[in-house]
Amino acid sequence: MSTRATLEFLKTESGSGLLLAAAAAAAIIWANTPFADSYFALIEHHLTVRVGGFEQTMSLLKWVKNGLMAIFFFVVGLEIKYELLRGELSNPRRLALPLLAALGGVAVPALVYLALNLGPGGEPTGWPIPAATDIAFALAALAIAGPKAPPSLRIFLLTLAIADDLVAVALIAILYSRGLHPAMLAGAGAGLALMALLSRWERAPYFFYAVLFAVVWAFTLKSGVNTSLAGVAAAFTVPLARRAGERGPLQDFMHGLHPYVAFLILPLFAFAAAGFSIAHHSPDDVIGPVSLGVAAGLFVGKQIGVFGAAALAIGLNLARRPTGARWLDLYAVSTLCGVGFTMSLFIGSLAFDTRPDLQNEVRLGVVVGSLLSILLGASLLARPQARRPSDAG
Repeated sequence: MSTRATLEFLKTESGSGLLLAAAAAAAIIWANTPFADSYFALIEHHLTVRVGGFEQTMSLLKWVKNGLMAIFFFVVGLEIKYELLRGELSNPRRLALPLLAALGGVAVPALVYLALNLGPGGEPTGWPIPAATDIAFALAALAIAGPKAPPSLRIFLLTLAIADDLVAVALIAILYSRGLHPAMLAGAGAGLALMALLSRWERAPYFFYAVLFAVVWAFTLKSGVNTSLAGVAAAFTVPLARRAGERGPLQDFMHGLHPYVAFLILPLFAFAAAGFSIAHHSPDDVIGPVSLGVAAGLFVGKQIGVFGAAALAIGLNLARRPTGARWLDLYAVSTLCGVGFTMSLFIGSLAFDTRPDLQNEVRLGVVVGSLLSILLGASLLARPQARRPSDAG
């Protein structure tokens, strides 16, 4: 991205994080009032959609998760493709630090979760839940608590979170595709092939991309493969502008859809997925190995994994510290990576799709782990920042 485009992206993500927090808080408060039944009735209300020969009935929560979130993953796929070809992920020298930090931030939280879930009563299949970082929440916390933080820290966090998303998408593809239907998969593949052919038409109407994406999504929904993969796969068929500095279909879709995803789709998902009831359950029903594993994975595992891998890479001269950043700054941002909110809730909903009891544990663990990460990271960033080293090497 250009510098201006990157700043616009960061501003949108920061604003979205505040709205996400408000939506999640509203859901949790509603789910713990005397009117809690109406909240759960709303998100479990079933809707039927019919278009031609397509018919699907799902709860409102599942329509958001399998429908609207496919658009979110489409935008994520566009961002990943852009970064791989022309952005931070295309530069090996800049890529080393956030990529190694992201790998540490995936591995250590998973190990922390497994340490608490390999014994009796544990659920080890949920290990990917604390592996993700929520870009919007983390950037919002960084913008509010560290307004004078060097821009290099924001780029480090953004690049690391995008790499995290790439790993999360791969885990979803490998672990959460069930009951595959070859005919439906073939239909989705044909739709993707048509999108790839359409990309060769330089002035193809964007409406054609939208129609084909809907076809790919519909076939994927019926195929047994998670629809998040339809979003990412479709994004990789969208072409960039022929020359750097120009805007093409990929940039137009990315910048056009991003505000709707940030300010509408993600808050809707947060509202539908974050609500959990403590008042209607005993503490033993919501505090168990899963909630403890998710919370500890996000709060403890993330900061150890991200900062540890980054410090090791810098110490071995595989990478340089972000320009203008102190070690304390890097540790604070590593702590903010424990804000797993949206992606962690999404992966948790897939890992325990048929276990409402464990869904409550996941939600509690995600909220507690993310909140602790925000509080610690923000407090570290809010420390006096007037005296900074001129050389971050």
